[in-house]
Amino acid sequence: MPKKLISITVNGKVQEKAVEPRTLLIHFLREELNLTGAHIGCETSHCGACTVDIDGRSVKSCTHLAVQCDGSQVLTVEGLANKGVLHAVQEGFYQEHGLQCGFCTPGMLMRAYRFLQENPNPTEAEIRMGMSGNLCRCTGYQNIVKAVQYAARKLQASATATA
Repeated sequence: MPKKLISITVNGKVQEKAVEPRTLLIHFLREELNLTGAHIGCETSHCGACTVDIDGRSVKSCTHLAVQCDGSQVLTVEGLANKGVLHAVQEGFYQEHGLQCGFCTPGMLMRAYRFLQENPNPTEAEIRMGMSGNLCRCTGYQNIVKAVQYAARKLQASATATA
């Protein structure tokens, strides 16, 4: 099968690569770009360990083709921190112990990032619903919710300070 040249901006850097049309985005990120933060879990889009942000929406990269991203902006967990400073969601997961084994954490972070863009002042129930597409087998979710609440407060304080 002939390869197709695609151009994707990943974490702010343009990436031009020839890929087979059947290449999943998760494999493109991990194998072609060596961005191994997103994890391969269920390969059916149920667990969310592979969640990335594409053009302003959460996408499970295990069922999304790389060629579908031609011309898109993709943000992975590796792109959240800015010049070594943790993003508020990363800080929240650290401060509130929102992880145990860490396997789901990259997907949780990416979904939390997009969720807080969509709903900057969520209730606990809204957080639980907004994060429900990402599964964790270790934590029981309470500290994940606390981590998202922490990040929401920090982002709101930052927005207030710059306004």
